Amino acid sequence: MEVVRITPRGYCHGVVDAFRIAKRVRESTDGPVYMLGHLVHNTHATDDLQRQGIDLVDPPNRLAGLDMISEGTVIFTAHGVSPQVKRRAAERGLRAVDATCSDVVRTHELVRDLASRGYEVIYVGRRGHPEPEGVLGEAPGHVHLVQDLEDVERLDIPRGRVAVTCQTTLSMWDTEEMIEAVRRRYPEVEVYNEICRATQERQEAAVRAAREVDLVIVVGSPRSSNSNRLVEVVRKLGGKPAHLVDRLEDIDPGWFRGVKRVGVTSGASTPSQLTRRVIEFLEQLEPPGPDD
Repeated sequence: MEVVRITPRGYCHGVVDAFRIAKRVRESTDGPVYMLGHLVHNTHATDDLQRQGIDLVDPPNRLAGLDMISEGTVIFTAHGVSPQVKRRAAERGLRAVDATCSDVVRTHELVRDLASRGYEVIYVGRRGHPEPEGVLGEAPGHVHLVQDLEDVERLDIPRGRVAVTCQTTLSMWDTEEMIEAVRRRYPEVEVYNEICRATQERQEAAVRAAREVDLVIVVGSPRSSNSNRLVEVVRKLGGKPAHLVDRLEDIDPGWFRGVKRVGVTSGASTPSQLTRRVIEFLEQLEPPGPDD
């Protein structure tokens, strides 16, 4: 099988920084160390951190997770947390270490500033993802989460100062569609597109490569928003089949019937050694014949 290695792929700066912070904390800290949720959204990376002695507390929400920690150090993940979580950690006497990605920090600062100046903020994001959970906590009641066009239609915001921004790991094309829908409802809206550059570059590269291959494999975790968006943009805009693979065992040889060239990319939190193993496996793969 001919394999096209799509670049850029692999760890973004926010993931690298989060790993560096976690490693430093574990090596320099006596007593228990916890990550409040997955430090980054990759199962293999999380398992490795636990082997290093960082315990995982993975609750439905971050506030609930803090109630499960009675002492020690808690690391806030790359996705960020709300001010309420930071206060609760302090009230419980925990040492808090913040590994929030700098791009997410910028979004928190933006929303906080807008709300302080009287804006209602429409936030394009995915329900259940920790990044929106943290950002919405910056101005409860004044940040409105929208995930799809129906959510936009249901908005009931008084006329006045309105702004729209977004989760950093979404598809830039889908976000543009949502922002245009918001603009139709609120023509005076101020737009702040916060998709991080690493996410945008990976999506653009995957769509370009899709034109030259028969199929694209995205190596990443089902929990990873940016990995799932890579699959989406290849299918929608690249017009080619795409599959998310978390481990070698996920690969179905039947996908490759009639396939001669396959592109491989990966999410921003996918360990490079896993992507290498997938590439090596595919290079040795003999695609099934049309009658197999």
